[in-house]
Amino acid sequence: MNNRTVEKPLQRSNLRKLIGKEYFILKRRMNWIFGGEKFAVPSADKLEYSCIKHRSFLLRPLKDVEMYLQHNKITNLRLATEKINGVIINPGQTFSIWRLVGRPTKAKGYLEGLVLNGGKISTGIGGGLCQLGNLIYWMALHTPLTISERWRHGFDVFPDINRKIPFACGATLSYNYVDLKIKNETREPYQINLWLDEEYLNGEIKSDCEPIYDYEVFETDHLIKTQIWGGYTRHNKIWKRRTHKFDRQSEEELVTENHAIMMYNPLLTE
Repeated sequence: MNNRTVEKPLQRSNLRKLIGKEYFILKRRMNWIFGGEKFAVPSADKLEYSCIKHRSFLLRPLKDVEMYLQHNKITNLRLATEKINGVIINPGQTFSIWRLVGRPTKAKGYLEGLVLNGGKISTGIGGGLCQLGNLIYWMALHTPLTISERWRHGFDVFPDINRKIPFACGATLSYNYVDLKIKNETREPYQINLWLDEEYLNGEIKSDCEPIYDYEVFETDHLIKTQIWGGYTRHNKIWKRRTHKFDRQSEEELVTENHAIMMYNPLLTE
């Protein structure tokens, strides 16, 4: 089997999904307590030098998705960013979205939002927080920080519409074992700042030292392929290029290979 052959996904019962989910949630909580990792926490300190800024639209009309779910997502994002904004990742520490945000529940004010379940559009409390994972992951790729845990969607659900970054440069989330974790293996602290305005989810990563590298994230080997079971799949490689600001020497690193099942016909015209 080559690395562009994707097996047809298995269908599991709802009961098995529920039991499996709670098992892995408990397992991750035990790891938080006994795993020995040092986790980053929010701070009132303000670091000086900007490494990367990025933003993403809060409201993006999607086919067959009710707009109230998009508006609810804004509430969910606001609650989650309040838990993360200002976090400083000191050398040797790990940033974890779920360690900071906690379980999104109705009691905490989270609303029903869009979630993807087995490649299908569904709803769930706290839905829409993947946009937060996407933003932080993209920013972290433009720093010396190390991505120690990142999950990607196994499905390509929506066609590219005004896409600004390469396909599959996001990070999916599901409490708490599908997490985004970033480790600081450098000698300098880094801070994640997040805020919402009327149109965008905004983010910035700052440091206490002026950055000496420029970063570029790009894709190669983009391919859409027909699988033997009849579906379409999408593939690419994501690379990170680091260039020294002064001598302009650069080096490239393969970040990840992506393989996703397409949930729409790529041959359809707009």
